[in-house]
Amino acid sequence: MIEKKKFHYTAVEPEKALLVAVIRPNQSERQTREYLDELAFLATTSNITTLGTITQRLERPESRAYVGKGKLEEVRQFVEAYGCDCVIFDDELTPAQVRNLEMELKVKILDRPLLILNIFSLRAQTAQAKAQVELAQYQYLYPRLTRMWTHLSKQRGGGAGMRGPGEQELETDRRIVKDRISFLKEKLEHLDRQSVTRRKQRDKLVRVALVGYTNVGKSTLMNRLAGAEVLAENKLFATVDSTVRKASIADIPYLLTDTVGFIRKLPTHLIEAFKSTLDEVREADLLIHVVDASSPAHREQMETVASILQSMGVADKPTLYVFNKVDAIPPMVEDPDQEALALPETHEEMLGHLISGSELSRLLPESTPNLPPLPSHARTDTVRISALKDEGVLELKQKLYALVKPVHVSIYPNYLQQVTL
Repeated sequence: MIEKKKFHYTAVEPEKALLVAVIRPNQSERQTREYLDELAFLATTSNITTLGTITQRLERPESRAYVGKGKLEEVRQFVEAYGCDCVIFDDELTPAQVRNLEMELKVKILDRPLLILNIFSLRAQTAQAKAQVELAQYQYLYPRLTRMWTHLSKQRGGGAGMRGPGEQELETDRRIVKDRISFLKEKLEHLDRQSVTRRKQRDKLVRVALVGYTNVGKSTLMNRLAGAEVLAENKLFATVDSTVRKASIADIPYLLTDTVGFIRKLPTHLIEAFKSTLDEVREADLLIHVVDASSPAHREQMETVASILQSMGVADKPTLYVFNKVDAIPPMVEDPDQEALALPETHEEMLGHLISGSELSRLLPESTPNLPPLPSHARTDTVRISALKDEGVLELKQKLYALVKPVHVSIYPNYLQQVTL
């Protein structure tokens, strides 16, 4: 009788990190805390424990080592005193900054884009998403290659002509990465053609896309509207792969797409790599912009999403603004030094408290000259809900029906039936 081997699995010990950020002149203390909390959340998602934070107020990060010489010495002392495995910076570092920091601090140097890329690599499930993330990672690493990346040569087999006399390992690594980037681009072009074919088959249905900052409850809302079972967790980027489900309001069917969440300082390489996935947003007839109403940073988050949508060329689409998580809003505070976060009871008061019509217009870019003006509902139609507790979802469906019906009628002109939800 053959005895089965017993395997024992142990959890990977979290790395210890120090967070470093530069505070801009127009940045408030509240914003600084929120940005560092978000960076710490990214670190935690990547199995990194935050031991402390160090900030410096500057006009812009120093070109040599991100922070000034004195502050860099403070960082070095903290790293040595607490045995940090890495230092995480809140902005994207240049290749020169990474090299200088590694020489000065003698530990692993990470920045916000690299953390985000790491989380995406953990979350990606489909072949397309995995290829997109890998492409973004290689595009990020290529200008930052040093001799520490010689392990990449293992990905390429040996053989005659593989390495000429006198060729440096760094040059070999760069060639390997460049070849891999070309291969992934070709693979994604093939997958993109398949995606285009699938999307063409959906032209006979109204398409609605959920967009918003990461961890605002888009997947939970999709489960409410479409009866889907999309993974919904209190984590950053719980959803990386776009998910499409057929739903209906009264007798009108439509397709609902759950897309990847956006975040402040989202790596450019990642947006470019996820082009085919974000085409679901570009080709949607309507957008549902989900906002975390309980977050003190909801205004900045809306600005981030609006900026990314503008860069994608879809800021002109009719949009329903859904302020989610109203059940999680803290009670009104009495301390005058703190901001009041509670929402008033009425819908009109909520609009005035959360975001006024003029501010909403400011967040959204002006209409493109070649396109007709935005419809009024694209700027002012909002609803407050709790997707988790199913509060306000009926009102959301009523407003969504008012947006979906005209598009449905344009596809099927004979549809004139009036339906009451």
